[in-house]
Amino acid sequence: NGSVAGTDYRDNQLRFSLLCQAALEAPRILSLNNNPYFSGPYGEDVVFVCNDWHTGPLSCYLKSNYQSHGIYRDATAFCIHNISYQGRFAFSDYPELNLPERFKSSFDFIDG
Repeated sequence: NGSVAGTDYRDNQLRFSLLCQAALEAPRILSLNNNPYFSGPYGEDVVFVCNDWHTGPLSCYLKSNYQSHGIYRDATAFCIHNISYQGRFAFSDYPELNLPERFKSSFDFIDG
């Protein structure tokens, strides 16, 4: 939350965009040398589980920046456990996500 309890930071879309992009790079580059049976990066043999809007954009990054180039062919699971966390932000901020325009409608939420 932002500096006032119950409010979002104005740049949350950018913060969580960077989180998603880092999560996609981590298995490919981080060396995990603390296991006696495995060392080095995990590589592409991973499954990403996304929870709420904070990591929801990961699916879009996965499809546009990785799978379209033959990387990370495994599926992504997307789970929402609390509908109140919809990640609302102005569509004018969409370019900050660095995603193709075709994904913009994926971020359009309508109250029921």
